[in-house]
Amino acid sequence: MTAGSDTSGGPAVSRAGNGRDPWRIGARVVLGLAAALTLLCVALVFAAIRNDRAITANLGTANARVEQVSFDRTIIRYETPDGVSHSPANGVLYPDGLAEGDLVWIEYDVTDPELARVAGRTWVLTLLPLGTTILFTWLVAGPLLWWLRSRRR
Repeated sequence: MTAGSDTSGGPAVSRAGNGRDPWRIGARVVLGLAAALTLLCVALVFAAIRNDRAITANLGTANARVEQVSFDRTIIRYETPDGVSHSPANGVLYPDGLAEGDLVWIEYDVTDPELARVAGRTWVLTLLPLGTTILFTWLVAGPLLWWLRSRRR
C-alpha cells in the first residue's frame, strides 16, 4: 500500500471528510458565537422581567439624586423612610436620559434596596437595544455563514 491511498487501494480521504475542514470549523464558530449572543440577549430580557417583578412585589418609592453617569452604570443616592441612605453599586435600572445632578423618582425593592429602577420604566425598554443587537448579530452572521458554506464547496 502506498502513501495517499486508503485500505481499499483508492485515493486517500480528504481533510474535508474528517471534520477538520477549516471552512466547516469557521462556520461552526460563527454559528456558535451568534447563537451564544442571542441566548445572552434573551437571558437579559428575562433578568429584567425578574428584577421588575421583585420591585413591583415589594414596592417602595423615593426621590434620588444622580451621583455619577458612566457608560456602564448610573449611580444614584436615595434615602429610605427609615433614614438609611442607599447607593446601589450596580446603579439604577433603565437610566436612559439621566444626567449627573438630576433629581428623579425611583422605585425600589424594600427587601433589597440595591435593586432600584427609574419610576415608570419597565423591562420593555430592554427590547429595543437587545432586539437590535440580535438583529445585527444575524445580519453579520448570516452572510458570513453563507460565504463560509460556499467556500467549503
